[in-house]
Amino acid sequence: MIHFLVHDPSDDVAVAVVDISGGTKCTGRDLVKNKKIAHTVTQDIPLGHKFARHDCVVGDTLRKYGTEIGKVVKPIKAGQHVHVHNLKTKRW
Repeated sequence: MIHFLVHDPSDDVAVAVVDISGGTKCTGRDLVKNKKIAHTVTQDIPLGHKFARHDCVVGDTLRKYGTEIGKVVKPIKAGQHVHVHNLKTKRW
């Protein structure tokens, strides 16, 4: 079963393709290299939401689809949910 996708090798986040419960050892797919990858999520990740592929500190710029998506405003550990509570747009 595939739990998540990584759209570009430079992506800092993965996107859930199913609801994932915290503590789950997940299997995903790197869409560029077309290979399986593994991560463990530490929080519940709803379908379509992102989780961190590595630890991130305040001020880091995160990428999804190979494009900058925002700046970290609260520390994020690998496997944690990435959303509006810890990532803000760099536009304003």
